[in-house]
Amino acid sequence: MNDASNPFEMMMRQAQEMAKAMNPALDTFSPKGFEALWPTMPKEIMEMTFGRGVSKEGLDAKTRLLLTLAGLTMLGAQSDAQIRMTVRHLLEAGATKDEIAETIAQMSMFAGVPSMTRAMEIARGVMDEAPDAKTDGETT
Repeated sequence: MNDASNPFEMMMRQAQEMAKAMNPALDTFSPKGFEALWPTMPKEIMEMTFGRGVSKEGLDAKTRLLLTLAGLTMLGAQSDAQIRMTVRHLLEAGATKDEIAETIAQMSMFAGVPSMTRAMEIARGVMDEAPDAKTDGETT
């Protein structure tokens, strides 16, 4: 069998065939289902994974999540689900819509305007779903 496909395509095809053989339901699997199943991480998982385990005086959750959002924007805003989840977590951590937008806008100088625009569109969709989220200057 002489296949002219590249090795990555062959490896992916083999992995897909193996997954289907082990569980036929994986034939219709979509990672987007995970986002609907688990739109935000429970606080305990967040603290265990990203908490102050290394330094008790480390960054607070909001700052860590703003840095995460900046990094996801820098990667070209290709990870829609991760950006949406991070924005949801930021809103829960007390970040304002303006802080989220400013973080993404700051990345335009480093990641480029297309990445910034894409990340802003994704974040705006999440923020529009959260009408009770604060903007700068608002009080509760």
